[in-house]
Amino acid sequence: MRENRLEELERAIGYRFRQPVLLERALTHRSAAPEGASTRVRADNEQLEYLGDAVLGMLVSEYLIGTFAHWSEGQLSKSRARLVNAASLCIAARRLNLGNYLRLGKGEEKTGGRDKPALLADAFEAVVAAIYLDAGLPAAREFVKRALLDTAIEVEGSRLESSDHKSALQEFLQARGLPPARYAVVHEAGPDHQKTFWIQVHVPGLVNATGTGLNKKEAEQSAAAQALELLRADEVK
Repeated sequence: MRENRLEELERAIGYRFRQPVLLERALTHRSAAPEGASTRVRADNEQLEYLGDAVLGMLVSEYLIGTFAHWSEGQLSKSRARLVNAASLCIAARRLNLGNYLRLGKGEEKTGGRDKPALLADAFEAVVAAIYLDAGLPAAREFVKRALLDTAIEVEGSRLESSDHKSALQEFLQARGLPPARYAVVHEAGPDHQKTFWIQVHVPGLVNATGTGLNKKEAEQSAAAQALELLRADEVK
């Protein structure tokens, strides 16, 4: 990968690597890694993804305990699961345009690998690990906070403090004589026993919002929360 491309991504993620090879490896899918049985160190991002998953889980847990000290273990666990699932990490990766920088094999490129949720989520975890290996936990913590938590934590807090957003949205619309919301599954990812759902809520002529969750009910609640936030903000204007 050309040096100026790496520097461009470093600006997007807000961190400059001392060892740029770590970032390059974090972006290398196994389909693009050099082959050879004699290679003693993997050149793709799978090991970084493995490490990043552990680092990310710890940092998110740490942040949740510090931010929501009154929550139960169950609330903390549910919130962490949502924040580190493939859907959440895919969204964070897309905000950084990580897909534009992935190194893919020809087959993966042809099948749209740059926008596959699983590949984007894996790359985000690998970048977390690369930063951790390059500069330690403080740098990784700052990146995770900026790239993931700052944009997700407010919604996450309101989601658990008041969980029935579908009813709240319905009441909001009825009180204003507006048409009811319609929900539709727009994407699914993951194995059958651990699926992530993307659900879109549509209020004709007013708003479209998308939520994610580990089941359809959870994703609908997430979508309703997003729609309510947009509608309430529009009323303030």
